[in-house]
Amino acid sequence: MSRTAVIERVTGETAITVSLNLDGSGQAKAATGIGFFDHMLILLSKHGLFDLRVDARGDLEVDGHHTVEDTGIVLGQALAKALGDKAGIKRYGTAFVPMDEALAMVSLDISGRPYLVFEAVLPSERVGQFDSELTEEFLRAVCVHAGITLHVRLLAGKNTHHIIEAIFKACGRALAEATRRDERIQGVMSSKGIL
Repeated sequence: MSRTAVIERVTGETAITVSLNLDGSGQAKAATGIGFFDHMLILLSKHGLFDLRVDARGDLEVDGHHTVEDTGIVLGQALAKALGDKAGIKRYGTAFVPMDEALAMVSLDISGRPYLVFEAVLPSERVGQFDSELTEEFLRAVCVHAGITLHVRLLAGKNTHHIIEAIFKACGRALAEATRRDERIQGVMSSKGIL
């Protein structure tokens, strides 16, 4: 059974297409017009071991908010579609990732209940053309549209680039664990029988 999805979303502010293969090898291409964000999406894919293609055009003359948030919406929708009924997946994933002085912890549950806890102070307002506060906005959009409970906690860090990179890598690794199939799991990993 193929765990893939292609989602397209066009609004008055953005036009975004996301292609996702959960059973890939971490191959990614991202073109959002925001170089640092592209880099983070590629790292998310690489550490999540899923193939990802993101093509996004947005009103960057305003700022990056619409492009980043809407990319999160479409990626969340693609995750939900690719996961289908979630049968056989491990459901939970946790990862600790260091990046030089930074250390990030991400723990998530593919629960069907969207919730984000984001406990990270980002010292610099920008990394390149990327607004640091959009890290939280992107993750919230993914959570809401994929139905994921996500906890992000920064345990150490001073450099904003390192902090955000550690968070994205940890998200990828936690997703890789949570979406992994286990033949011992009959149906879904829930006593309710549905996620």
